Amino acid sequence: MKKIKLFTDSSVNPQEKVGFGAYLLLKENNISFEDMKKDIKTKRFEDTSSTKLELQTLLWSLEEINDKDVIIEIYTDCQNIIGLQDRRERLEKNNFHSSSGKLMNNHELYKDFFEKTDKLNIILIKVKGHKKNSLKNEIDIIFNLVDKASRNALRNEIEK
Repeated sequence: MKKIKLFTDSSVNPQEKVGFGAYLLLKENNISFEDMKKDIKTKRFEDTSSTKLELQTLLWSLEEINDKDVIIEIYTDCQNIIGLQDRRERLEKNNFHSSSGKLMNNHELYKDFFEKTDKLNIILIKVKGHKKNSLKNEIDIIFNLVDKASRNALRNEIEK
């Protein structure tokens, strides 16, 4: 089965509850960094938080992938997303309510995440963000392009 790589990251202004998600979908390995930069997509989200925005960005990017016959390696620095599959059974058993009985924040996004990932072949891969340049491998360098795109989009918005 063919593998594709999906890099997602986001940047939020918590005071304004506005942020930008960015993703890069790589279907081939031999693409230049300049071409990668051009292929990064960004989107503005409102009424969001850092956790919510990471999920919104991932779900938005997955909507762009209609091919069920590929393995999608998802690269993210979001620990919440990485841990969701392990938390799924408990979340669903409690109908997305906390131990105190309160409906969880982002419950709709969690449901959407599980629904989408059930239909796709995904592998979640944790990237350690903000490494020293000397410690970065190719994956880190590509992830950094996506990270910069989301931060720049947010910075440009704030400067308007």
